[in-house]
Amino acid sequence: MAVPACGWVPRVAVEADISAISELIPISVRGLQGAFYSSAQMEAAIGGVFGVDSQLVRDGTYFVVQDGGRVVGCGGWSKRRSIHGSDRARVGTDPEIDPRTEPARIRAFYVHPYWARQGIGRSIMAACEAAVLAAGFSKVTISSTLPGEALYASFGYKPVSRYEIPLSGGLGLPCVGMAKSLAGAVQAE
Repeated sequence: MAVPACGWVPRVAVEADISAISELIPISVRGLQGAFYSSAQMEAAIGGVFGVDSQLVRDGTYFVVQDGGRVVGCGGWSKRRSIHGSDRARVGTDPEIDPRTEPARIRAFYVHPYWARQGIGRSIMAACEAAVLAAGFSKVTISSTLPGEALYASFGYKPVSRYEIPLSGGLGLPCVGMAKSLAGAVQAE
């Protein structure tokens, strides 16, 4: 993979990264989503909606970016049915989808607030799209948080729906369903 202009180079996450990813998620959520969600919404979503999906790590479809050995960003894609959620919210196995008939899913992007808006999300997104193409998918969907919508739109993803993920306490988490066709895209060498 070519080094992005920003200098961040994502690598595939491994089981040993799960602890660092688990620590990063609430820091990212609380530090970067407050302009979009209430404290109550964020706290209700941390763990079940915003949490580690270790299946992505086991599948080799999740990436981390490090600075000085510290995980400062993460995100990935999935060849599984789920569009969001963590291990804590999952019941049973998450079946694989068919790349010939279903879209891949972009999943679970988090960046440490100190390193926000420095190209980490863009570098992970580029790695995801290259991997999605290599896996034979031609379409991609995203269940985007409101703060993530601008990043995904900059990659050509279009909103297709707006909805809320139900949370505890009668709360909801507004999200944006987004989609993009990668048909005709050429995988970078």
